[in-house]
Amino acid sequence: MEPARALERIAYLLDRAREKRYRVRAYLRAAEIVKALAPDELVARVAAGTLEQLDGIGPKTAAIITEVATSGSTSFLDTLERETALTVGKGNELVARLKGDLHVHSLWSDGGAEIDVMARAARDLGHEYMALTDHSPRLTVANGLSRERLLQQLDIVAALNDELAPFRILTGIEVDILEDGRLDQDDDVLERLDVVVASVHSKLRMEKLAMTRRPSERRA
Repeated sequence: MEPARALERIAYLLDRAREKRYRVRAYLRAAEIVKALAPDELVARVAAGTLEQLDGIGPKTAAIITEVATSGSTSFLDTLERETALTVGKGNELVARLKGDLHVHSLWSDGGAEIDVMARAARDLGHEYMALTDHSPRLTVANGLSRERLLQQLDIVAALNDELAPFRILTGIEVDILEDGRLDQDDDVLERLDVVVASVHSKLRMEKLAMTRRPSERRA
């Protein structure tokens, strides 16, 4: 196993165990730093013990990188695999039938992992697809995607689909239904997506009839 892959797997397992987000992101950040290094530089830094000189690499991640680079594995990851293993009992048969996930968020909004990391994890589970449905611009607290960021994400997803085929990342977004029934993303962009999830995230105490009409106003 490569050091970057080990760090990504650790982040995935920590996220699955509902560890604090800053811990998950620390390992993802370290993975990105390692992937950006030339192979010769990584070998040299491991040998010289200078990994911690890199911004974003701390004592724990440096130790894991060194262990994986020299032995191909890390005891920390092995322990996490055991401690976070999911036991679903009779649900195993149902899990085996799952073909994909139609609602996931990435670090582009309020998710806990990068798009490529989630896609590879889904593929490794035997899934055939996942729908990427990050939040839209109105939900600023979740770092919702503006038009420009969503278009940028579409380019990244297209490249990943070429790389990971036949696994497929379905393009999508979770848009906010505004008070007047409009959606908070441009129609011409929404038409390019595979999946659009529409949700109410604001004005949740509206009068009952007005709230009931709200999702249908756009169709009127």
